[in-house]
Amino acid sequence: MSLFGFVLALHIAVGTVGLVLGPIAMTARKGPGLHTRAGEVYHWVMLAVCVSAAALAALDWQRIWWFLPIAAGSYAFALLGYVAAKRRWKGWLRAHVTGQGGSYIAMTTALLVVNWQALTGTRGIESPWAWALPTAVGTPLIAWANYRIARGRIALGRSAPGQSARGRRAREPIAPDPIAGGSTARGPIAPGPRPPELLGRGPRPDA
Repeated sequence: MSLFGFVLALHIAVGTVGLVLGPIAMTARKGPGLHTRAGEVYHWVMLAVCVSAAALAALDWQRIWWFLPIAAGSYAFALLGYVAAKRRWKGWLRAHVTGQGGSYIAMTTALLVVNWQALTGTRGIESPWAWALPTAVGTPLIAWANYRIARGRIALGRSAPGQSARGRRAREPIAPDPIAGGSTARGPIAPGPRPPELLGRGPRPDA
């Protein structure tokens, strides 16, 4: 097997894994578990896809030079999504969705362009449809996901760093006040002095 054939076989193998992992990470329940594991593997698979694509372009520049810009763009999106999930700056979730979705669009674009001639008889690199279809389908889906994030309709299984303690406090049950009868404080309430109007009315209910 030639060097080009070896790199091509590697590229096809990791590309297939990336095409399968993308939908798994997208549809899995957000938070620790399958979503994060699939997303972690997806990032490194995308790196392998892009490096192998760049190598193929270097080995056959005249014919598939366009692999290089697609590889660079694909990994730029994948890296944005990966770093956003790791660093979690303000607005990180939308950056994460845009990065991961954009990298998947770029990968499917390359797949469609390469196979367009077998599907339609026209060279993919010369067809605007081959280049535009993945973007036309994927961009509205990314926009819809980001809209739902902005409206608070997409939540993760865990809070972002710096918000977890506050989030836990907000979800803690509120203990009833044995004197006022309402819910005034979180956690157990230590007995305190009785109001003057209740003095002489028998033992305290919390005594």
